[in-house]
This record gives sequence, structure tokens and C-alpha cells, in this order.
Amino acid sequence: MAESAINNRKSDYLMPIIIIGALFFIFGFVTWLNATLIPYLKISCELTSFESYLVAFAFYISYFVMALPSSAVLKKTGFKNGMSVGLITMAIGALIFIPAAYTRTYGLFLTGLFIQGTGLTILQTASNPYVTILGPIESAAKRISIMGVANKFAGILSPIILGAVVLTGIDDLVVELEQMDPIAKAVELDILAQKVIMPYLIMAGVLVLLAALVRYSTLPEVEQEEEKRENADNNVKRTSIWQYPYLLLGVATIFVYVGVEVIAVDTLISYGNYLGFDFAEAKFFASFTLGAMIAGYFFGILTIPKFISQQNALKYFAILGVLFSITAIFTSGFTSILMIAALGFANSIMWPAIWPLAIDGLGKFMKTGSAMLIMGIAGGALLPLVYGALADVPSIGSQQAYWIMVPCYLFILYFAAAGHKIGKLTK
Repeated sequence: MAESAINNRKSDYLMPIIIIGALFFIFGFVTWLNATLIPYLKISCELTSFESYLVAFAFYISYFVMALPSSAVLKKTGFKNGMSVGLITMAIGALIFIPAAYTRTYGLFLTGLFIQGTGLTILQTASNPYVTILGPIESAAKRISIMGVANKFAGILSPIILGAVVLTGIDDLVVELEQMDPIAKAVELDILAQKVIMPYLIMAGVLVLLAALVRYSTLPEVEQEEEKRENADNNVKRTSIWQYPYLLLGVATIFVYVGVEVIAVDTLISYGNYLGFDFAEAKFFASFTLGAMIAGYFFGILTIPKFISQQNALKYFAILGVLFSITAIFTSGFTSILMIAALGFANSIMWPAIWPLAIDGLGKFMKTGSAMLIMGIAGGALLPLVYGALADVPSIGSQQAYWIMVPCYLFILYFAAAGHKIGKLTK
């Protein structure tokens, strides 16, 4: 009887996990388009490195601004209907790229990215608790790793697909633009900007279709699952989310982790060009990082928690992050590129491990805690900007700017070794 009950429980979770996996694929496809948009908009809108990394800022700052409002939306709509709202919001953001491209207005591009990020905030606030709650907390990192494979596989495809549309022939165009008079140059840049219209029209249509599918799917609400974990903190009656120091440290850890993850992906095409690689070759570099992340996710799926705990995996991978960063700084050419790409492997286990360590035992504060962790994604907005500002300094440059990642990985190491235990009840 007990075995039958367990099998029924697993089958009940199968369809929700498949649906959430499809959503994680969408997260990845939309999110990692930024790796291509940064060099593309830098050329078409005539930007500095710092200005081009406002792409990442506009996208990821929405997580900070909209996380708590997203939590409020989910409380009113429920998780399933809220995810449909998130997908529609993303479609609206994609459609804003059309007038942005026709007018070559960088501010409109950034507005579209912010709105897309807002939709993703709603989706992420709902989907991550789903994956954490639907099964034992000890194996949550394994389930999130499975979601990560879907996310990063989409991330490998998205810069290649968009790069094939908007970056094809761009090396020759950059050379030609230097010889053109202002009027001819403006015409060519307008043509370049409009290349992005069709991909984003298609994206908007797909997102609307997915919103309808999720709305009418059999995806259940998770209120009952959440309530089963409510007893985790019964021994100490806490009345505020601020009474969970390990959660607050988890938010800070998510902040620095997402910052280094975005730097490792979104800077790599531009960094390759800085080192002398043509865009025709460099446009594939971001996919190297995401491929390394998939390898790391498979490591997590196969080893957590059977062979290694999620906190120990986080420790070891943070150390790898430090080593890969320093090696990238002190090597050159393709070796340096590969070391930044290898950071994908180091980063892979971090979100899957940080999330359950930070959210365990929150009980009735689960939704608010999830929203706060989502706010930590703002690290992807701010740290790449710092990197871009450093890269613009002639005495530093794009390679030495990677030093910003080393203290970030050291903080992640601290959370894995000690921070996740502070204020947590012993079981």
C-alpha cells in the first residue's frame, strides 16, 4: 500500500513538472537572448560598453522592482492563472521591440526588456516554489537541476538563432560603417535595427499561445503542499520574514550568483571581439558557457543527494568559480574564452542549491521568501554594469574587469559553508 501511494504521488507530480519544465525552457530562451542583443544594440544604437550593458540592467532590475508585486498578483490569481498573466506580459514586451526597431530608439528597447523581465518575474516567483515543494527538500536541487537543463538548452539555442538573424555579415558592416557619411550610416543602421522585428513578432505569438495552454492545463495549485511544510517552524513562533537570517543571506547570495552568471554569458561575445575574434565566430561563445552549465546540471541530477549534499556541492563549485575566474584573467586568446565559458559549469549548481537552502523552513512565509529571493536576481542588472564600466577604463579593459567575480564567488562559498545555517532550526 505504501509503495502504491508513493507511485501515485509521483504520477501526480509528473504533469506539473513537465509543464514547469516547458516554462523553464521559455525562461532560458528569452533570458539568454541578451547575450546577442548586447553587441547587436551596441552597434545599431551606437553605444559604449557601459550603455550596452543597460540591456542586462533593464531586464534584471525588473526582478527587484516587480518581485513583491508579483507575489501579490499570485496571491490573488493563484499560481496557474498568474503564470498565464506572466506569459502575456512577456508577449507585450516582445511587441514593444517593433516600434523600438523602426525608430532605432534604445529607450524603447530597454522598456520592452523591462516588461519582459516583469513577466518572467511572475513566472519565476510561481515556478521555483513549485519545483522546491513537489518532493523532498533534500532532493530539491536535483529537481531544479532538471529544470536548469531545459533552461540552458534553450539558452544555447537562443543566441545562435538570433545571432544568425541579426549578426550575420556584421563584421563587414562595422568596417563599412566607418567609411560612410552620416546619412548613409543612419540608413544602414536603420536596416540593421529592423532585423530584430520578425524574431520578436514570432516570439510574441508563441508566448500568447503558451499563456492559453497554461491557463487551460491541469496544472494544480500548490497551496496544500505548502501548508504541509508549515509545521517546520512550529517550535519557534516567528512573526516576520526578517527573523530568518539565513533567508536574507540567501537573497544576497542569489544577488552575487546571478551577477556572475550573467557576466559569464552576456559579456562573452563582446569579450571575444575585444580579444580579436570576429563576430561571426564570437556569436557562438555564449553558447559554450550555457553548454558547460548543462554539463553541471547533469552532475547535480546524478549526484545530489545520493553522493553529495547540496551544500557541499555549492562549496566545491564556488571554489571552481574562483579558480576559473583567475585563470581567465591570467591567460589569453581562446584559453581565456574557455575559462569564462567554464564558469557555466561552476555556476550550474548554484541556483539549484542556494534556493532550497534559503527557503527551507519558511512555512507561511514561503511566498514572501520566494519573492525576496527573486528580488536577488537584480544582481544580473547591477554587476554587469559594473563590469561594463570597468571594461571602458583603458587601464583596466575587458579582461581585468573580470576580477569583479572573485569576491562574489567567495561570498557564495561563505553561504554554503556557514551562512545557510544561521538562524535555521535544527531538525
